[in-house]
Amino acid sequence: MKHNVLVLALIAVSLNSTAAITYDKPFVLKRSVLQDKIKGGWAGQTIGCTYGGPTEFKFKGGIINGQVPITWYDDYAWDTFKQDPGLYDDVYMDLTFVETLSKEGIDAPASSFARAFANADYKLWHANQAARYNILHGIQPPASGYWENNPHADDIDFEIESDFIGMICPGMPMTASVFCDTVGHIMNYGDGWYGGVYLGAVYTLAFMSNDIPAIIEEALNVIPPQSKYRQCIEDVIAYWKKDPSDWKKCWFEIEQKHGFDVGCPEGVFNGFDIDATINSAYVVIGLLYGNGDFFRTMDIATRCGQDSDCNPASAAGILGVIKGYDAIPSFWKKGLEKVTDIDFPYTSISLNKIYRLNEKLVESVVVRHGGKVEKDKIVINPQKPKQVRFEQSFTGLFPVERRVLKATFNDSIQLTFKGNSVVLMGEVQKVNRDESNYVALLDAYIDGKKVETFSMPYDYIKRKYDIFYRYNLHPDGEHKLVIHVLNPNENYLINAKEMVVYSSKPLPQINEKVNQ
Repeated sequence: MKHNVLVLALIAVSLNSTAAITYDKPFVLKRSVLQDKIKGGWAGQTIGCTYGGPTEFKFKGGIINGQVPITWYDDYAWDTFKQDPGLYDDVYMDLTFVETLSKEGIDAPASSFARAFANADYKLWHANQAARYNILHGIQPPASGYWENNPHADDIDFEIESDFIGMICPGMPMTASVFCDTVGHIMNYGDGWYGGVYLGAVYTLAFMSNDIPAIIEEALNVIPPQSKYRQCIEDVIAYWKKDPSDWKKCWFEIEQKHGFDVGCPEGVFNGFDIDATINSAYVVIGLLYGNGDFFRTMDIATRCGQDSDCNPASAAGILGVIKGYDAIPSFWKKGLEKVTDIDFPYTSISLNKIYRLNEKLVESVVVRHGGKVEKDKIVINPQKPKQVRFEQSFTGLFPVERRVLKATFNDSIQLTFKGNSVVLMGEVQKVNRDESNYVALLDAYIDGKKVETFSMPYDYIKRKYDIFYRYNLHPDGEHKLVIHVLNPNENYLINAKEMVVYSSKPLPQINEKVNQ
């Protein structure tokens, strides 16, 4: 018993050996330590993504039970690279932005990141695809990510693409927030943006300390306290402090209080939740309850469910920075070490290349902000985390109806709804063999007034993610939506799948109805 207590005490001392995060003097990183941390961050992210890949969105609104096996063997990362390279969107999205920085320097404007992102050949979803469509149709950042132009503004997209920002700004969370402002508003706003701002800040502080709770709490100072995002992460921290041994209890409490998606129409009144807030909570649960153990951190973040490849990727990437590559158990690195010179899909960057590119970008950022770069070390002027501006998506909107339509048309569709906002989900569907590059052109009318003319490409890469959306209609009441196809093609139909309606007043609680 005494031996066990001593071991636990030694572990606690080890975890907190560089616990203090101070900002009143320069912070020095040996070159070898910096390189080990950079390598650990990218390797950790890749391992986490690989580990959680098979379970992504297969467990929605529920924990992945411990009896459910998650595959791993020595060559698993190698096999995944060969068989499912598209899994690594977490990484190659980051690398798209790193390539822009490498070509144009650290002052690259939002337009350069947006252009590279929108014209890439890879598939995108949710906030990313909505932003791509916006950009290709003249709505540039930050408008491309603003919630009235992007129903997925609160989704996880920027959160999983912000790793590179924290990785090039060691000890400088406020510099990271400037990069986040430039890149993150391409595709997100509000809590969706905060997901990237917060995890980016966590990465920056991971270079300065190995006290995980201190990093988690200190980084949260960049997020405004009135935001739903910060309140959720604060609840995770509070539940962890109350009981640091039971992550499932924490998960349940967070799910009960915060697991209700308002923005993403696919998640409204549904178990599916790609919201940045809840998925960030799972990252933090993994880091806090994982207690510095690489497998436990990654496994908990995965078993929280929902976006269960992105969340362990972020958690393992952050822990990889904290502990460094050399500290990651070899069990997880065997297959990875076979792919370090293979370029990630849609990029010309491999793991070995990103290690070097990241180090060069760190040097540029450190010097820009008054630090020094020497042969065997870098000297950083650390920055105390301060709040970024407050912004909130879908203000005053409450979902009141989710209607299954399953309606196809190539002439027109008429829909009535009661509320003040509507999102119509669907796509262009091919019904006959045809090789034309069809782009449907449509007019939308609300209450007899034309409100928009828009196009819907059949091309999956350039598609419009949702058919139509409009927020804050006046008055809040009965409305009629009519959509006409201006250039019908017998080989294609518009498939209207579902409709989500919002109001300025929430629905009454079910138990309140019962008691009335």
